[in-house]
Amino acid sequence: MAQNQSAAQTLTGTAQGAVLRPGRPADPVPAEAVKAPSDNDPQAPVAAPPAAPPAASPKDSDGGTGESASESTSGPKQASDANAEEHEYSEPAQAESRQRKLRLMLRQCDRVLLMDFELLAMNDWPDNFSVAAARRSRDLWVFSALVAAVVFLSGLTGFVPAWIAGGGFGAFVIILLLGVPVVRRVYTSTPSYLDLLLKRQRLMRDARKHAEHLEGKEGLIWQCARMADFNPALKSTRFSSLLRLSEQKSLPQALSRREHIRLYLIYLLEAEKAYSKVQAAFFEGNQEAIDQGWQTVAAEPEERT
Repeated sequence: MAQNQSAAQTLTGTAQGAVLRPGRPADPVPAEAVKAPSDNDPQAPVAAPPAAPPAASPKDSDGGTGESASESTSGPKQASDANAEEHEYSEPAQAESRQRKLRLMLRQCDRVLLMDFELLAMNDWPDNFSVAAARRSRDLWVFSALVAAVVFLSGLTGFVPAWIAGGGFGAFVIILLLGVPVVRRVYTSTPSYLDLLLKRQRLMRDARKHAEHLEGKEGLIWQCARMADFNPALKSTRFSSLLRLSEQKSLPQALSRREHIRLYLIYLLEAEKAYSKVQAAFFEGNQEAIDQGWQTVAAEPEERT
């Protein structure tokens, strides 16, 4: 009996005291477990609570997550850096290629600025009504001269009286004098049929000579066709024959009618519009290159000699 009591006291004292665990500080036993260990046996020993798993140190947890996070983000970060670097190098290259293309267009089509609109438009071109009226006057003059000549010749044969034949001869001389340009300008300012024909030929000759000057040795309008992206009107099918002849270096010789000259002028006007747009795009790209600091892209002025 005494032994049982001493054993119970020993266990009770042990339960009330601190429970030691190897490698860690003492864990105090909850007071509720000491006061009421059991409903049947108040002196029964209280079992120690289960040991909590060792908490991971902040260093270990941070190190593990940091390594995994760095491993997970290193791949996309390197890919984005590579894409950014590639974009950084490709953008100046594309800008330089575009500026070179625009500069070539401006150099090949710069002769369009030498176009003389008045010379190619031929505003003084005699219209068909004036030419028809002059032809009718010419025919009347020729008919009158023939009648006067017939009357004079009839008088020589004795078919008509001599005084009528003399009058016919005088009329014939006067009609011939009226056909002389110097005498004609005295009594009328209307150009004759011959004057209108000569004026048409002169205007056509000057226009063809100017077109030959513009075309040069290489051909102008077929080189301006590269600017069709800036002016879709240059892609019209009505200019196909002009482009083919310009490429063959035989366009000036083929301009034989006023309609051909007018069509050539219309193409040059459209090319001039496209040239202005190309020039504006080139200057804009050059200014952008200067702002971005792309020295290889920005155009530099040529050295003067």
